[in-house]
Amino acid sequence: MSTFESSRCIFNNIMNQGTVKFFNDSKGFGFIKDNNSNQEYFVHVSGLVDEIRENDEVVYDLQEGRKGLNAINVKRA
Repeated sequence: MSTFESSRCIFNNIMNQGTVKFFNDSKGFGFIKDNNSNQEYFVHVSGLVDEIRENDEVVYDLQEGRKGLNAINVKRA
């Protein structure tokens, strides 16, 4: 598998659940806190399925980004 292919890999088949801790509409990014691990993951507007706001409950997948794991396919729960 090439580096490009591995960077596009989704880490599990189960949607993660979390809470939007911060999201800046004008800058197009924020952070989601995972309900199980309490880890925070970066989310970019390009990874959204639904519009989100702070304190929204969401489900999402994880994908390796340049600086760690990113939330993608983010939907309101």
